[in-house]
Amino acid sequence: MRVLIIEQGPYGERIARNIKQRSPQKWTVESFKLTMALPPLIEEPEDFLPPELPPSDLVVFLSETEQAPQLIPDIVDLTGASGVIAPIDNSQWVPMGLKNQIQKELTQKGIGSVFPKTFCTLTENSCGYRHAAESYENDVIAAFAECFGRPKFNVTVNPESKIIEAVEVERGAPCGSSHHTATGLVGMHVDDALPKAGLICHHFPCQASMQQEQIDKMLYDTLMHLSGYVVNEDIEEQIKPFRTPTRYMTQ
Repeated sequence: MRVLIIEQGPYGERIARNIKQRSPQKWTVESFKLTMALPPLIEEPEDFLPPELPPSDLVVFLSETEQAPQLIPDIVDLTGASGVIAPIDNSQWVPMGLKNQIQKELTQKGIGSVFPKTFCTLTENSCGYRHAAESYENDVIAAFAECFGRPKFNVTVNPESKIIEAVEVERGAPCGSSHHTATGLVGMHVDDALPKAGLICHHFPCQASMQQEQIDKMLYDTLMHLSGYVVNEDIEEQIKPFRTPTRYMTQ
């Protein structure tokens, strides 16, 4: 698979670096850096894009300004991509109205697209958290999501000591925080692993927004905290059989 990553600054640079480092050998991963100095309305996309971009199957668009997403359709035209991932790790960088407009335009062109909020909620068939999750059908996005997206771990626990002996990352968050979390959990007692797993992820550090917002109909929180929730949920399933049962007081 041919992947083109569009980045603007440090948020995108770290994700691009991790994807290049940990992607399957059969993938070709290239990147292009957009300027941060974009006008409110981009009337001449060619002023900010090169005459050519590498032919690609998938575009991963890592916006760090609210103007940048306007360029997605033009980038798709230049690359011939059949899928677009434009994560929303900061709602100010991908305004909802612009997201809907771009997604509609891409759909009309026959291009599959997802806007995972956050990037680490992406799976092979959906993105988003709980009630806000949206399903999709697109082979190249799904192929990417097999390797990068919602963290999925394989935890080995000593059944006698209840100590975590090893943590394998089966699918890592695109930023690389899952491998950092896995390393931090080794040697920890299972009763201490939650919510510490999510906190270790935060200390990577997580670069998602700290602005409070409505994430789904039941959750008003920050996108940074959401990144910790998805880690904790997977770790909890892994260690549940080994945790000390909660004791309830009786009278």
